Amino acid sequence: MAGGRDRGGSGRREPGRRIAATPDSPLLPRDLAVSSVIAPTEAAMPASSRATSRVTSRFLWFLVLWTLALLLLGSAVHATGSSLACPDWPTCFGVLNPEMTGGVFWEHLHRLWAGTLLALFIAAVVLVRRRRPELRTVFRLGLAGVAALLVQSVLGGLTVIYRLPDAISVSHLVLALGFLLLLTAMAVRTSRPWEYRSPESRQRVRRAGTASGRAVFLQSFIGGLVRHQDAGMACPDIPLCLGQLLPPLDHPLVRVHYFHRFVGLIAAAVVLRHAWLLLTRNGETNARRVAGAMAVVVVLQVATGFAAVAFRLDAAVVSVHTLFAGLLLALSATLAAQARPTGKAEPTPNPSVP
Repeated sequence: MAGGRDRGGSGRREPGRRIAATPDSPLLPRDLAVSSVIAPTEAAMPASSRATSRVTSRFLWFLVLWTLALLLLGSAVHATGSSLACPDWPTCFGVLNPEMTGGVFWEHLHRLWAGTLLALFIAAVVLVRRRRPELRTVFRLGLAGVAALLVQSVLGGLTVIYRLPDAISVSHLVLALGFLLLLTAMAVRTSRPWEYRSPESRQRVRRAGTASGRAVFLQSFIGGLVRHQDAGMACPDIPLCLGQLLPPLDHPLVRVHYFHRFVGLIAAAVVLRHAWLLLTRNGETNARRVAGAMAVVVVLQVATGFAAVAFRLDAAVVSVHTLFAGLLLALSATLAAQARPTGKAEPTPNPSVP
């Protein structure tokens, strides 16, 4: 059969490679003939290599969850008014093991969680280097991630030393979200790649990931401004603001709060639109699952945003609101990284594909 022969015509399949089917091949339907995969598959690896690949991938996904938990803790620190519960850095009241009570519990737990993340992530980078040396891009991303975590640690210390300046505090949050995106990309690149029915399907998945990720990242940045400028109750009513659909925007806190709401609705619309396209036009099970998760999470994100105002910035609600933002970013990065170009075989993007 034409789809099962190698270039030499011997009739034998080339190990570890999926051969493209021709239009008249009985291997695949005609509309699947363009979905060839030329990269070595996991099934073609030796058993030991497959086991190492799974360990590396699972460890990185575990760190994604760890980072999401760190975002949750960071939000809880601010929401509970514990940001300066430890007035010095890197110690807390001059000791490394303070009494974990009151605000010290949240602030010091956040520091311990972040320090553990740094140690675990360095171990992950070493694991990639030693066990998956062919993944040079992943290793370089790992080095960038280590640098980002070190800078993040310094920013965290500066927020305490300089008593929570807005610029440093917002930068601290933005860098945390950037690290989450980088870590998710590393986890995806060590995982088994998805297969696509057509180049258009791959392009649609990639667009969904990049567009949603950009919208959510922008919204999260504005949310950081709202948090650290204490503008969370600048509009104390919902769904209106100061009793109006378009309130007076003279006060800077009202402006940033209202802008956060406005961009949030746009970001939600972007996520829901692309999720709908994947759910209705793509047949790939993995892409549909991620799209469905994104649709659910973005609805919960909007709901917790309004609930945060309704419950007067309740710490639990605000913290979960931040967690959902991080989860949306991780899901968006998963789509974008899974559908990234794979080399010379990658088709030329078609701008007409929605």
